[in-house]
Amino acid sequence: MPRSAATHVDHDRPQPSPAGHGSHVFLLLLALRILNALTTRTFFQPDEYFQALEPAWQMAFGEASGAWITWEWKSQLRSSLHPALFAGVLALSSVLADACSSSPSTKADILVAAPKITQAIFAASTDYLSWRLAEQAYGRGSRAAWASLALTICSPWQWFCSTRSLSNCLETTLTSAALVWWPWRWVAQRGSPTTFGDRPHLGLSLVAAASACVLRPTNLLVWICISLPTLWQASARERHALVQSAVLYGGGVLALSALADRIYYGGWTLPPLRFVYFNIARSLAVFYGTNRGDYYLTEGLPLLLTTALPFALWGMYASLRGDGSKPRDRKLSMLSLTALTMVLALSFISHKEVRFIYPLLPILHVLAASPLSTFFRPPLSLSKRTLLTLLLSFNLLLAIYSSQVHQRGVIDVLHHLRARHQAANPSLPSIPANASSIAFLMPCHSTPWRSHLVYPSITAWALTCEPPLDVPLAERAAYRDEADRFYLEDGPARWLELNMQSLSTVARDGDAAEGQAEAKAKAKANAAAAEVENNLTKRPWPAHLVFFAQLEDELSRVLSGSRYEQCWRGFNSHWHDDWRRQGDVVVWCLDGGGGDGGSGGL
Repeated sequence: MPRSAATHVDHDRPQPSPAGHGSHVFLLLLALRILNALTTRTFFQPDEYFQALEPAWQMAFGEASGAWITWEWKSQLRSSLHPALFAGVLALSSVLADACSSSPSTKADILVAAPKITQAIFAASTDYLSWRLAEQAYGRGSRAAWASLALTICSPWQWFCSTRSLSNCLETTLTSAALVWWPWRWVAQRGSPTTFGDRPHLGLSLVAAASACVLRPTNLLVWICISLPTLWQASARERHALVQSAVLYGGGVLALSALADRIYYGGWTLPPLRFVYFNIARSLAVFYGTNRGDYYLTEGLPLLLTTALPFALWGMYASLRGDGSKPRDRKLSMLSLTALTMVLALSFISHKEVRFIYPLLPILHVLAASPLSTFFRPPLSLSKRTLLTLLLSFNLLLAIYSSQVHQRGVIDVLHHLRARHQAANPSLPSIPANASSIAFLMPCHSTPWRSHLVYPSITAWALTCEPPLDVPLAERAAYRDEADRFYLEDGPARWLELNMQSLSTVARDGDAAEGQAEAKAKAKANAAAAEVENNLTKRPWPAHLVFFAQLEDELSRVLSGSRYEQCWRGFNSHWHDDWRRQGDVVVWCLDGGGGDGGSGGL
């Protein structure tokens, strides 16, 4: 029997959505991202910890907490607003844990988890706002809008990165919110009269956009691309409203940021300008690596989009090819031009990372949504069903591998060391200082720090990599930081000889007498003062040495007569592009410490 027109559903046209469906979608996304945050066990970028959680830890618990404050904070390059958010979360979590009489180990677990759950809220908001942006472009309940939601949920990059405490992640959330609240109707309808309802949304958009620019000054590129066409196509009244609101709300955000930085740094400063000055004018960004000019096109976008890349490229091409006669086409073409401009502009900066173009991902998902929904329009042929299964399987496997396997050892080792400290000191937190000592013989910032060690009674140090702040440009090629000197210039054996106390202090019992006799002979030959200076000015050997397995053979030779023995070993990665970080993560303890050779963590 033929289906009547009354019962026919056009899947390409927007369909009515049940009331409250948006809140239901957000709650589901929130549950998904909390699961995402709490199950991610891998390392991505040091900035996740050292540009957010470490300064937050110091804000929350004071300078005696043992947080590692990097040179950027000492040079006032970063806005204090981002870590202040996590500082509030940490302080509140600590108060609640104490109020519930939580054990020290439970409180430590809460302090580790609290920032992750906080970031999960922002990650879910990014997913939700991406969907809302697609609904604005394609219509509420449209197949393309739902395809956009599917893209963000199934994105390996989102699963891997969105729940991390990187400023780029919050920048992406704020950019998405600002785009959703932007007065697109002024562009779409070419100078339609401004209504009372436009102004509050415009204010929210500008606050979000200004906050994103304070966090990451490069975000200004997005708003140049969005605001200039809006000003060009809007009416005179709307242009006046936009400029007036930009000055009002943008100035308010800047004033709030300046006040927060005044409190944090103890003086007036403007971190966004200092960030641009240090990283671009003084070319310090290249100290952390340079990339080819085509990096974002050949590596950045493929990593960001994975299987969605062909659909995003087609959506971008289709939006730019259109004549702009439809309101939707004008909006999509503006989004495409924004993505292209930002990618091309950032390509001229020598130091490039995928996360720098992360704020474009919601835009790219919106552009990819229509081609995706069209290509996989029901009913699907066998070949398309097979292709869809392969694409989803690839994304799932990539998400699992990147969040559960690759570089997990550098996270697991922190959980192990914290648990070891807890087991050895049941009277936490009232234990003597220096109860545990750890040396990380790794490239700088290879692991998290106090945000995972938690206890200030765990004393630790690691190789540093301070940039050549005061070195003239002509002399920077010869500059070597501490990690470079350890691995390249001196070599591990020589570096340990120059910087660590005599091995006689950690010699085995059978070698102690020989070591002492050798020390006495040396003292007689070179004067007792030289030996005293050696042990007073050099670092003492710690209770734990942490390093990558590629260093194991050399350390075995250097420390062959010492009391160090392996007490833990954890898988880190199958491969790594940095030869210094290859292999398992290994922990050696004085006298063994009764550990095991397992590869797990807590």
